Amino acid sequence: MRPEQLILRCYAERKGDQWQAFCLEFSLAAQGDSLNEARAKLDEQIREYVHDSLVGKDRLHAAQLLSRKAPLRFYLRYAYISAVLKLRGHDTRKKARFKEAMPLVPALC
Repeated sequence: MRPEQLILRCYAERKGDQWQAFCLEFSLAAQGDSLNEARAKLDEQIREYVHDSLVGKDRLHAAQLLSRKAPLRFYLRYAYISAVLKLRGHDTRKKARFKEAMPLVPALC
């Protein structure tokens, strides 16, 4: 696994009074009343997803699950949000871009 594969690209958008957060690498989404809540929920989903894929009930399908990607429109939205945040000086009132580290436990040899 290459180092860049350990970093997950994520973004969040405010829709009305809710925040929606998305993880591109696993096609996961979470919702919360605040950006922090949506991010925390997405982080928990990522942890459970990786755990279930590697050591949980879904480990027989790990190769498929860990290579599942979001549809192209989410990558395009991520690129758009990245550009908007660069142009507007990282104003996070309605949009945010962030990265999450893949939750892994080092093996003891």
